[in-house]
Amino acid sequence: MSGVRVKICCITDEDEAALAVRSGAAALGLVSKMPSGPGVIDERTIAGIVRQVPPGVATFLLTAEREAAAMIDQQRRCRANVLQLVDRVDPAVYERLRRAMPGVALVQVVHVVDASAIDEALQLAEHVDAILLDSGAPAAAIPELGGTGRVHDWRVSAALRSRVSKPVYLAGGLRPDNVVAGIRAVRPFGVDLCSGVRSAGRLDPQKLQSFMDAVAAA
Repeated sequence: MSGVRVKICCITDEDEAALAVRSGAAALGLVSKMPSGPGVIDERTIAGIVRQVPPGVATFLLTAEREAAAMIDQQRRCRANVLQLVDRVDPAVYERLRRAMPGVALVQVVHVVDASAIDEALQLAEHVDAILLDSGAPAAAIPELGGTGRVHDWRVSAALRSRVSKPVYLAGGLRPDNVVAGIRAVRPFGVDLCSGVRSAGRLDPQKLQSFMDAVAAA
């Protein structure tokens, strides 16, 4: 392996989780209620998947909640060991999450709409354990907070990664045929994808293996 962590997002059930783990995924993304986008599953299903994931594989609970109390309740129901915040929150929220969930890592999504994402990430990095760069449109009439399948400007991502001290994950339209270019351009800590390894909405073993092989070659 190249050393770049792979996070497979939009896991829908225990079979997909097991397939991703067998492929070598370092992390699984579990999508709770969202205003739009793919992969949403109910919290009971998320909790069931988390229980069967082996030690050493991170479980990311993707949340669109913006209030600390709601996120804390969600995590306690689902028991994931990473909380991925897909929307902006008040800075005081991070402190409340840290106090209530000392063993849970915090990952903040920054949507790379333009170069302003760099300053946004620099401000947020002090509050979280990692930054995840995605291609959403949080200001849209129906907010897009992930799972768009779109590639953003990797030049912005590369500049951001070079200035942020925390680990950076690259997401947004990654596929087996472009992930090598993405890794070489941005040099992220990890890569994250949903639709790029799916066929008819299901995790595709062949696409998944091709993706993992490409990451290893990068």
